[in-house]
Parts: sequence; structure tokens; C-alpha cells
Amino acid sequence: MLWPDFIKETKSYLVNTVKKYFLPFLSAIMLILSFAPFDVFFLAWVSFLPFFFFLYKAQDSRTVFKGGLVFGFLYFLGNVYWIYHSLYFYGSVPFILSYVIVGLLALYLALYPAFFALIYKNLLKNNLPTSFYAPFIWVSFEVLRTYLFTGFPWAILGYSQYKFLIINQIADITGIYGISYLIILFNCLIFDLLIFKKLKTRYPLISYIPVVLSTAGIVIIFALTIIYGVIKLNEPIDSQTLKVAVIQGSIPQHEKWDFNKINEILNIYKNLTIQAKSSNPQLVVWPETALPFIYEKNKYFTSDLINFVKGQNIYLLVGTIMERQENQYTNSAVLIDSNGVTAYFYDKIHLVPFGEYVPLRKILFFIDKLTVGVGDYQSGSSYNLAVTPFGKFATLICYESIFPGQVRKFYQKGGNFIVNITNDGWFGKTSGPYQHFSMAVFRAIENRKPLIRAANSGISGFIDSKGRIINKTKLFERTYLVENIQENEKNSFYIKYGDIFAYLCIVFSLIFLIGNISFGGKKWLHMKI
Repeated sequence: MLWPDFIKETKSYLVNTVKKYFLPFLSAIMLILSFAPFDVFFLAWVSFLPFFFFLYKAQDSRTVFKGGLVFGFLYFLGNVYWIYHSLYFYGSVPFILSYVIVGLLALYLALYPAFFALIYKNLLKNNLPTSFYAPFIWVSFEVLRTYLFTGFPWAILGYSQYKFLIINQIADITGIYGISYLIILFNCLIFDLLIFKKLKTRYPLISYIPVVLSTAGIVIIFALTIIYGVIKLNEPIDSQTLKVAVIQGSIPQHEKWDFNKINEILNIYKNLTIQAKSSNPQLVVWPETALPFIYEKNKYFTSDLINFVKGQNIYLLVGTIMERQENQYTNSAVLIDSNGVTAYFYDKIHLVPFGEYVPLRKILFFIDKLTVGVGDYQSGSSYNLAVTPFGKFATLICYESIFPGQVRKFYQKGGNFIVNITNDGWFGKTSGPYQHFSMAVFRAIENRKPLIRAANSGISGFIDSKGRIINKTKLFERTYLVENIQENEKNSFYIKYGDIFAYLCIVFSLIFLIGNISFGGKKWLHMKI
């Protein structure tokens, strides 16, 4: 084949492919724009329509699966592309290879929408309203993604709605998955109303019944959700107020472990703390691994920090590395009280694979983790709370804040507020820090606890127990914030019962799948698409 002919055929193939999969592409773009930092959240409520119409028209399983891959690949690539920044700038991974790795991750994540597409199409042949089954199946795949292979629940659909407070209040019952369910449900409602007239059946009058019933049911669900949201947003909280200061040091990532800059880094945090002290906070929070030394192991700087805390007469929660046993390190949070006593510590439980440890180290011996300074971190095991004169709280360290099921475990025996310390400097000026912060909104709503967030370089801020953002910093801003938060000691339904809603979605998905297989995929009421 001559080179011009090859170019012509390749161009023709690409054009035809783009045309063929344009609808999944369009859905993915709309979804990307729904998430932070774009925050065009209302797009999510119609973003699946192009994808659904593509699946409706697709003639074979291969096309359906490829369409799901295209949709999923673009959807996740647009939401997790920021990982390249960590790999390239801090992991010594070549630029092109860093994008290849992100692409492979996006391709793996795309398998979830691809298999969703196959199941959706198979059930679509039965001509039941899609609202009967599609929301359950989508949520089931989100739950699977949360736990499979240590879990990666980034870009769960519901997170796109972190500003839609009246809808989000239901998350204290359903968790984040309930918001995803509602989004898919609404998309299905519009889709069903658009296509049901095209269905051909021997029983025209009967064919209307499922759509009428589903529409009525969906209207009731949304009405109840909105009523619940209004009630919760206006519900008074009868609890004590706590004044907290968060310190955002904005230390450049490449300087954090420079031994020659220890004093400089500590002085930045100390000076910001002294400024914040003028507002008389009861608790001061420094971010994840704020200390550029190993707490307690380095006696000189540990003593210097304790003397500073005593001199300021404050309670200081600070992120640090600790050595539990010889050469066994943890990513930890330490609370130093106003007397200089270590009143509480917490060792991070859910570590970041390849960020804080390398899984299958004996096999992947040639790979090193991104964090510097020590070997692989050791995972903690205790869901312990800090008990103070101003209330009880748990500390979520960075990545842990994106796992709703883990967060609720801290509060099953009570608690008043949540503290999240992180270092989003790894993400640079990408969408990563914005999305990470948006997820914290749902941890506050799910558990009905105000959330305090201190980031080294990222977004620090305060979120109340109804998900309202009280105040926040900008990216790479060296500053402090002081705010009053309203504590909440009541346990939510979600704390008590966890992801019951998500598990019910799995049960209903299995019922539809088993039922479809049992009936041999026969069409309901002899309908034909």
C-alpha cells in the first residue's frame, strides 16, 4: 500500500470512528464539565442521554462495549489526568510515560461503564422503563470500584453535585451513592419519556402502564428528597461552638524534606500560628506531614515544637511521620495539648498504593513510591478518636477522606466534628485539589459533622454539617483561616447503618440480572424495539 493511500484510509477510519462514537464522547464531555473545578453541575442531570441513545441504537454487543469504553475512558481521563503531575514532577517518571500510566488507569476504570453498557443494553431489550434498573446497576459498579483492588472511588457521579445542597441532604441516609442514583434516575426518566412512543406492542394501552408508574414514582422520590433537603437545611443544631484555626503553609513539595530548610519551614508554620492566635482559637490544625522531621525520634525539634505549643497555650493537631518500630514508619496525626503532652495520635489506615507503599514489593522491586524520606509506610489499624475538653474528633489523612465507609467507622461510638489533613501539593494547579475538596462536603453531610480541612498546598477550609462551605483558601496560598464551627454530636442514619442503600442497589441489580437470565432474555409483553 502506498503511503498516501495509507494516510487516506487512516483518516477515513478515524473520521468514521469519531462519528460512530460521538454520542458517548458528548456524554463524557458533559460529565467532565459537571465536576470541579468547572462546576456546571446541572449538566450531569442530562449528560447520560446521548450515551443512552447510542446504546438504544447500537446493533451488537461489540459496539455497545466499545461505546462504554469510549465514554468511560474520556470520563475518567478528564477527571484523573492530574495523576500525571505527581508521576512526572515527583515520581521521576518521564513525561510521555506518565501520560501512558494515566491512560492505562483510565482504561481500567472505563471497564466499569463498559460492563454497565452491556448489562443496560441487554435489559433494554425487555422494554421495561430504564429507570427500573439502570440506576441500581450504575451504583453497583460504583460500589465495586470503591473496594476492588484497594479501591479508587474518585469521580463517583454524585460528587458533581457538591454545590446542590437541597438534593445532597439525603446523603446522610444513602451516602454519596444516593446522589449518583438520583442523577441516573433523572436521566432515565427523560430517556424513557422520549422513547416509549416508539415501542411497538400487541397491547398499546398496557405498554403505557410501566412508564406512567415509573414517572409517578420518580416524581414522588424527588419530591420527598427536596422536602427532606429543606427540612435538614433549616434544622437547628443545638450544640457547642468551637473556634478553630487552620494553617496552610504552602511549602513547595521539593523543599519539604530538605534538611537545611527545617527551621525555615517550622518558622513559617509558627509565624502563621502566632497570627492566628490573636483570634483565640481553641484548636490549631497544621496539614499532613507538616513537620519536616520525625516526631519524637528527632528530640531537638520535637522539644522545640512542644515548647512552642506550651508558650502559645494552644491545642495543636499536626501531621507528621512517626517511627513505631525500627525502620517502620507511619503517616500520622498527633495532638499536642496546651501542657505540651501528646494527648492523641492516629496512624493512617488506608495508604495510597504507589504513593506511600508499593504493593507486591517483591515482584515490583524496580518501582519506588512517590513520597520521599523513608521506606514504605506501615498501615495503622485503630479507628481512635481524640478526646478533648472541646469535643471528640477523628482525623482523616489525605486519601482517606474519599472513602465514605471508612470515615463512618470513626463515629459509630460518637464524635463532634471531623478533621481532614492533607498535602495536595502533589496535584499542582490541576483539577485534583478542587475535586478532593468537593468530596469532603459529602463526608460532612453523611456523618452530620462539621469538617475542618488543613492542606499544605491545596484547599484548606471549613464545611458545616449540612455541607455548606463556610470559608476556604486558594491554591498555593500561604495563609491561615479562623472560624467558628457548630459541633454536632448526633449520629446520622448513615453512621448507624452504613451503605445499606448501596447494598440494596446491588441486590436489585442481581434480581434484574438473574430474572433476565431465567427468562432467557424474553421480551416483556411481546414488545419489539
